[in-house]
Amino acid sequence: MARPGLHRRPRLDGPRRKALVLSVLGVFVVAGLLATTVPLLAADDLAVPAGADTTATAVPQDGDNGAKSTLATCPARCDGNPRGAREAVLAFTVGDLPANAVNVRATLRVYAWQRFAATVTVHASAIDARAARPAPAPAGASLDSVAGVARGFNEWDVSGLVRGNGTWTVALAQTGLETRVYWASSEHRDPDLRPRLLLSYDVGTRPSPTMTAPATPSAGPTTAAGRPSVSPSPTRSTPNPTPSTPAGRCGQVSEKLVPSCGAWWGMYTPASAATGWDHGRAVAEVEAQVGRRFDIVHRYHDFSDTGSNGAFPDAYERQQMREGRLLFFAWESRIFSAGTVLTWQDVYSGRYDATIDAVAGRIRAAGVPVFLGFDHEPEDEPAKGSDADFVRAWRHVHDRFAAAGAHNAVWVWTMMGWSGHHHRYAGLYPGDRYVDWVAYDPYNFHVCNGSTVWKSPATTVGGFYRWLDEHGVGAGKPRMLAEFGTNFDAADPTAKRRWFEEFPAALKAHPKIKAAIYFNSAGMTTRSSRCDMTMNHDAAALAGFIRAGQDPYLRQPTGGGR
Repeated sequence: MARPGLHRRPRLDGPRRKALVLSVLGVFVVAGLLATTVPLLAADDLAVPAGADTTATAVPQDGDNGAKSTLATCPARCDGNPRGAREAVLAFTVGDLPANAVNVRATLRVYAWQRFAATVTVHASAIDARAARPAPAPAGASLDSVAGVARGFNEWDVSGLVRGNGTWTVALAQTGLETRVYWASSEHRDPDLRPRLLLSYDVGTRPSPTMTAPATPSAGPTTAAGRPSVSPSPTRSTPNPTPSTPAGRCGQVSEKLVPSCGAWWGMYTPASAATGWDHGRAVAEVEAQVGRRFDIVHRYHDFSDTGSNGAFPDAYERQQMREGRLLFFAWESRIFSAGTVLTWQDVYSGRYDATIDAVAGRIRAAGVPVFLGFDHEPEDEPAKGSDADFVRAWRHVHDRFAAAGAHNAVWVWTMMGWSGHHHRYAGLYPGDRYVDWVAYDPYNFHVCNGSTVWKSPATTVGGFYRWLDEHGVGAGKPRMLAEFGTNFDAADPTAKRRWFEEFPAALKAHPKIKAAIYFNSAGMTTRSSRCDMTMNHDAAALAGFIRAGQDPYLRQPTGGGR
């Protein structure tokens, strides 16, 4: 999501976190021999919210701790009370780990508003987290400690307790500081601050007794920094059809802009006031750096129907279309200049029909197919309405385009793809007749969102890809990375270059992805000495990105990559 002078910053809880991947073990099976290896394939993490939480204490003045928006910890002597001990008790119900999940890693994340010189240890607990004010109980097995409470999310490794599906209860106990530390509870009004249990795991498969054809080994060499290189996601048995692609040789494109081979290579890069908001120049400068034309140019527009923000396609975009690029318009129900956020009811009520019809007329007049998405990442827009409101608004916009004869609009449904919203995606899907492509926005934020996990390209793109396969949302539709990106690693100056170099292999391992668009905005996050998501922030990163764009898989014989 981007607009002149304003670019999206991810929430600090890192809603795009995925599991750290392990290299896939390549398997050759000679005909007549049985398979003897067990491949391990990294899966998406699960962000499990607390099912119940409370503060255990013998202090009656605390009242109903199970209904409060905060939890508390304090040692036995607390704020001058020799019997003022408090423990934060949290219960998590895990139910989505597959039967073949192995090497389960579990991380508890709880938010504190201030720094404290206290040690907080997490224990297994038998306390009822649903109780209003349970009494403290003897601590169970100690699992992990943090020496010093950080402002923001604090993390504990609870893998020693959480082994699979079930309900798991833990308690936080404090030492070293005789005053209360407060933590956000599951009742806190800001859902981003609520406690979570992050689960990552590998998928193990049993040795097959059947003969299989030889397969190409998929494990790449391990890098000098100890990270495995590209690790393709598991291939799952699924009834979902593969994306409809044109029959014939490479170089053909379907009416819905699906290439017959490989994937489109695209770019969003912002213009600035210094260049007069010349979006054509912004793209041309990046193309000059990378030595090729992008297949897709991504732009973000609003509902103002005026100027470059709302009266699209604008002159820059029309020129880019004439030069053979595909345009992807991400259309947001906002007014950028005024900071106004529209509701989806505003859209489907007919209040903005004149704007919708005007844009549909200009799209029709363009005379070439264009990608169009309405309100990408709607799961991150609570002020706009309910999931059902989004679906109704999407269908309303789609139907008005159809009535206007703008049949060259190719509809792209774009989600964040975060596992914490998996339960919502079926309800946000407008339906197969309203959607042509399914897209999501995966990122390797690394430290930009407070995490320390470095995700390979395969891990970055693989989680929501597998979820779509398993749940049948948008079955048979081509997929797109409407935005993607990576940070750098301050401890490993060549990590970002290698990430880009490994990216084409990750796409090949996820063949339903038929387009990938880099979100090249410094405003994506807070830029710092450890955080920069642009692809050209240093020479090594740029060299890796150039090499990725030279891969034949991303050089279509037709379109911008010629």
